Amino acid sequence: MKLRIISGKFKGRYVKAPDSDATRPMTDRVRETLFNLLNNNIDLEGATALDLFSGSGAIGMECISRGAKFACFVEKNPKVKSNLDSNISSLGLEEQTFVYNMDVVRFLQSTEKRFDIIIADPPFFDFSIYKGVKTVMERGLLYEGGLMVIERSIQTQKEDTQEFGKEPDKKIGDALLYFFYSEVKEEKSEAENG
Repeated sequence: MKLRIISGKFKGRYVKAPDSDATRPMTDRVRETLFNLLNNNIDLEGATALDLFSGSGAIGMECISRGAKFACFVEKNPKVKSNLDSNISSLGLEEQTFVYNMDVVRFLQSTEKRFDIIIADPPFFDFSIYKGVKTVMERGLLYEGGLMVIERSIQTQKEDTQEFGKEPDKKIGDALLYFFYSEVKEEKSEAENG
């Protein structure tokens, strides 16, 4: 199965989905809707992106295609990571990417990096994402004004709503998107600045 880059400098190029039952690639329709929503919420030009549960890497590569300067990928399955490395190479993105072959929560607990955009597309019944979101927020892994997006399934909506403390922000077929924004510090008024 091949996944299409939807827009930007790599528009129309394809990356290969891993031949593995361990992944469930985000559909083109969901990816297209997601990035249309992102256009209204965040400026990808010059951004740093984090693609969690990366699979093919199509999400992080879409970010770069649309102007992000760098993307990190986290994928713990060695076979899937090998396919991801191949996709990065096929687009010549070795200088703009880094792949971590490790568990997502362990990465989030140990990294010192911060990001403008974090997108996670975990397997539907992988509930470690709850700890992942909490870790991102507690450790301040998003830059000010940054955004974390989680794709989930209507099959886990009850648990997700309870754990995330919010309803989904967008429903696309059976897919649900949850948006988490970093805290934006109040800017001093002109009067305060003298």
